[in-house]
Amino acid sequence: MSEPTVVQRLAEVAVEIRDKGLPAELRADVARRVLDVLGNSLAATPLEPSRTVQALAAEWGGSAQATAIGAAALGAGRRYPAATAALVNGTLAHALDFDDTHLPSVLHPSSNVVPAALAAAEAVGASGPALLDAAGFGIEVCVRLGMAGYDAELGNSVFFDRGLHATAICGAVGAAVAAAMLHGLDAAEIASAAGIACSMGAGVLEANRTGGTVKRVHCGWAAHCGTAAADLARHGLTGPPTVIEGRFGFLQAYCGDRADPYVVVDGLGVRWELPGIFFKPYPCNHFTHAGIDAALRLRARGLDPDSVEDIELGAAGPVLRTIAQPAEQKARPATGYAAAFSGPYTVAAALLGGGGLGVFHEDFTDEMARDERRRALAAKVRCVEDPLCSRIFPNQFPAVLRVLTRSGETFEERLDVNRGGPQDPLTDAELATKFRLNAVRSVSEERAGEIAACALGLQSLADVGELTDLLP
Repeated sequence: MSEPTVVQRLAEVAVEIRDKGLPAELRADVARRVLDVLGNSLAATPLEPSRTVQALAAEWGGSAQATAIGAAALGAGRRYPAATAALVNGTLAHALDFDDTHLPSVLHPSSNVVPAALAAAEAVGASGPALLDAAGFGIEVCVRLGMAGYDAELGNSVFFDRGLHATAICGAVGAAVAAAMLHGLDAAEIASAAGIACSMGAGVLEANRTGGTVKRVHCGWAAHCGTAAADLARHGLTGPPTVIEGRFGFLQAYCGDRADPYVVVDGLGVRWELPGIFFKPYPCNHFTHAGIDAALRLRARGLDPDSVEDIELGAAGPVLRTIAQPAEQKARPATGYAAAFSGPYTVAAALLGGGGLGVFHEDFTDEMARDERRRALAAKVRCVEDPLCSRIFPNQFPAVLRVLTRSGETFEERLDVNRGGPQDPLTDAELATKFRLNAVRSVSEERAGEIAACALGLQSLADVGELTDLLP
């Protein structure tokens, strides 16, 4: 008997996990990710891209299978076909750039997979444990595909190096696997769902550099594609058995000869990437976080931002394309969303303001991005490549901040490890604070508490509808 192909092995393990369940500690980890996704989604409900997909969901209509967060505000109901609900909720999950990150693949896996899994689970009336098992394995599939495209010699994701948004591309496949598991598909059908999704994922990263709101929809589209792929497989459409490793397969098409398909299945189901995925403390591009923490530390040491003459932000070379270029746009971001991808602005925000866990949503409004005091301070920030940061990247996103004051005093802070990861994790209390501050932008304190308790209690929930019924 020949060895199974990559996608066949993924499907075999998916069935094993559905039958046996994830260990309790992994289920608990996934429950925290569900909570994080829901908090980020509730905070993003009023945003224009969110309203765009909510309006589209209302226009499409269709059978009432799954909850689309916020769509009822448009007067057209709150439940839609599962793929439509996944589009809305995946968009909200990623819209604030507050979603979790896997390193060194540089993927945001939960915002693709959890909305697809939640929609499929609600559509079939699945239990909380079934949702956690499917979402957990879908997240694992997503990041392993991303790691197959990580080039250790380059020190970067091949996807990212080519301007491709691996989050959405790999996320569509992880979402498909999760949805297929919840629909009870067999191994061949799960393999087909993944194979179908390989033809659907997409996303380019130019919006990170020069603007546009399309990136906010990437994860929604991936969740939508994954849900649709599982439905198509359920109705009999098939995918190619060598869709991952084949000559015209997924990895060759996106990464060429620089990908390693073996990474996808090495230790699959035994060694897990899932627990090491970073939670974000700040609602902005993850490349900016160490610079924010360095600025917050300097502020705590007594640095007066009005005394600053010059600031040097050192970071890994590959991240400068995202947070430092074009320099004139990064120093004067046109919108709050553009500010979230600016190294100079985020340093200025940390030195001048900050809420929540250090820097929060109020720092990324359009009005605040155009604040002349912040722009003046951001204009003093020079972004340069730091050799040590480049050596550490992308296992962490480090930064060093050097400040010269008008009196000639110098300050320096170096951050080699990001908050929210295994080496400096967010505590349960910090994650709860993040969720609460996110959720109360759309629901009451009481309802936020009910959602949190239900999400964290998914291991004992008989029907995920008890959770989705709480969503606005």
